[in-house]
Amino acid sequence: MRTRELRFGLYADDEGLAWVDRLVDDAVGPRCARIVGRTVVDTMPEGELTTADMYDFLAEQWAVENPGRPPGARRPVELRVRLTCSLRTWRSIRGTVLRTLCPEGSAPHACRVPWMAR
Repeated sequence: MRTRELRFGLYADDEGLAWVDRLVDDAVGPRCARIVGRTVVDTMPEGELTTADMYDFLAEQWAVENPGRPPGARRPVELRVRLTCSLRTWRSIRGTVLRTLCPEGSAPHACRVPWMAR
């Protein structure tokens, strides 16, 4: 098993971030994987780009999907979760989290937390 990383750009407040954390925990729980680290970043370590610059479209998505509703304490961040698991398990966990973040349906809907997977 290797250490692998899940990375999600989010437009979330503390409550939304905690919700996404729980989704990850629930996806990891029944599988042969272990969370070995979790980080929320505001600045991308690879350069000087901020998450506000990188994920500015998520704030726009929120405004379009929630017209007239103030964003409150939401801000663009990147959640990084490091896992020890096989590639197959990593793919399974990632897929489960993505499907749970914003379940598709036939009716128009808005995601609880706008997101992007990297």
